Amino acid sequence: MDVTTPAGAPWLIVGLGNPGPEYAMNRHNVGFMVVELLAERIGGKFKRAGKAQAQVLEGRIGPAGPANRRVILAKPMSYMNLSGGPVNALKDFYKVPVANIVAVHDELDIDYGTLRLKLGGGDNGHNGLKSMTKAMGSDYHRVRFGIGRPPGRMQVADFVLKDFSSAERKELDYFVDRAADAVECLVIEGLERAQSAYNS
Repeated sequence: MDVTTPAGAPWLIVGLGNPGPEYAMNRHNVGFMVVELLAERIGGKFKRAGKAQAQVLEGRIGPAGPANRRVILAKPMSYMNLSGGPVNALKDFYKVPVANIVAVHDELDIDYGTLRLKLGGGDNGHNGLKSMTKAMGSDYHRVRFGIGRPPGRMQVADFVLKDFSSAERKELDYFVDRAADAVECLVIEGLERAQSAYNS
């Protein structure tokens, strides 16, 4: 379903992850990877967002004209399980409707590289989503990036905090690029169009 939001309201695109170089290539940080690619496309650099404990970049995406959208890209710097506070602060500061928030995050229950876009729903045990939902309700968009389940008896926490494997890294750039395309499609053309193009 698509949601009508105020004309001209900005979009807040949040990549979920953990700050610091030791986490940079973790599976749990794929949300950061996607918004960093979107920042490259816009041609800007992230900067610290005052009291919001996040790095942000303001810009526009889409063709000139009515389809052009104002966006705020954000990377919470609070660690994954406290993401809701910074996101809620940015929502209030930039006056973003909850339905104009997009969380880009890793998803265990989807095969590696597969995308699923949706609006609302549960957190499926994801601590970043749990924190966001506690802070502002669940009626925000999600771009779910599949990372698959841990092999054997590996604990979920160990799996998500490990780097992508060498085999996965061969395709990672392609999948991150596709996820960034999906975010742009969602913001410019709406959820249904993005789901039909990118859900698999």
